[in-house]
Amino acid sequence: MSMTIDVALKEAMRAEGAIGAALVDYGSGMSLGEISVSKELDLTVAAAGNTEVVRAKMRTMEMLKMTDTIEDILITLGRQYHIIRPLTSRSGSGLFLYLALDRTRGNLALARHQMRVVAESIEI
Repeated sequence: MSMTIDVALKEAMRAEGAIGAALVDYGSGMSLGEISVSKELDLTVAAAGNTEVVRAKMRTMEMLKMTDTIEDILITLGRQYHIIRPLTSRSGSGLFLYLALDRTRGNLALARHQMRVVAESIEI
């Protein structure tokens, strides 16, 4: 089943404890879509900042001559989890899905599973 960007972001937000989600172009750092239930989380800033994280990891893998792919990048904060999942489909090349979770309400394993399902189903 393929999903539009809006449907995919709503689906990502179904993860328990989700506070914000975005689809980001890591070439430009621009968000192609975002959804949030928190006024504290500025997804535009998060998209730009996490673009630097993805670029740095891609460069590091290149320097190490690693031919593997990034499944996801997890950032754990005191009160939140941030999951970054690069899209691997041809149409999703250069994009990543971003999800922020409230750490006390979120289930990291289920959120990662939800992100994988959404990333595989998104249609650009």
